[in-house]
Amino acid sequence: MDPILRLGIDLGGSKIEIIALKNGHECLRRRIATPRNDYPATLAAIANLVGEAERALGERGSLGLGIPGARSPDHGLIKNANSTCLIGQDLQGDLEACLQRPVRLANDADCLAWSEATDGAGQGAVSVFAAILGTGVGGGLVIHGRLLAGPNAINGEWGHNPLPWRRDEDGPPRRCYCGKDDCIETFLSGPGWAARSELGMDAAAIVAAADQGNQAAVQALAVYCDQLARGLASVINLLDPQVMVLGGGLSNIARLYAEVPRLLPRYVFSDKVNTRLLPAQHGDSSGVRGAAWLWNE
Repeated sequence: MDPILRLGIDLGGSKIEIIALKNGHECLRRRIATPRNDYPATLAAIANLVGEAERALGERGSLGLGIPGARSPDHGLIKNANSTCLIGQDLQGDLEACLQRPVRLANDADCLAWSEATDGAGQGAVSVFAAILGTGVGGGLVIHGRLLAGPNAINGEWGHNPLPWRRDEDGPPRRCYCGKDDCIETFLSGPGWAARSELGMDAAAIVAAADQGNQAAVQALAVYCDQLARGLASVINLLDPQVMVLGGGLSNIARLYAEVPRLLPRYVFSDKVNTRLLPAQHGDSSGVRGAAWLWNE
């Protein structure tokens, strides 16, 4: 029988967030900065958050963890993490030893998809693809109420396909941390977009400047919308989901939900695009909710 108190942790590149759900209702949420490139400090930070939450609530809970990578089904160590200090580490085993309980671990985009399909923007849809647009770019897929998992633990990793329909205005090639050139992540992640725009601003500043009428920023945002439409069109052509949910920091750009659906028909192999593009109902904390819901799988 599942514990009533479910704890979820979202381990991000810049922040670690914990949430506590009891009978489906949030009863605690806290955030701290992620230690920079320090695996032991990251373990300690997670353990401290769990301990503080349980002391505050007077109750011990189950623990699910969303990470920017995957646990290899072959050897159990972390792979494909843009937080590179996690790569090659037995994160699940180390946390279970530290916290003296089983831990369920999933990719952060899978957690986003699970959250939004469970009680978010995709609730009730037969198929929900969730895309994270943040420090990295990832994805997860829920079909008929089941989180899809494959033999390589890479389901939904559209961010490490090349940008489709590449053209000169997309700029020169750039190397991704994974070792390949021109992954979608190098265009659509916050750091990737900022680097390619060459405006000397981070993603949030580009959006703010565009809102104020800065023409270079307006053009950078227009290019971003078109690149996002191309990336998502390749997913629609392959999976044809009913709902696509955007999460992560860049999902808060309101213009995406007006511009990208308008652009999708240029690239989707259909006379009409019926897939709905929606922001995550639970905002940038949807992933941490999904981590807690891993104990509802």
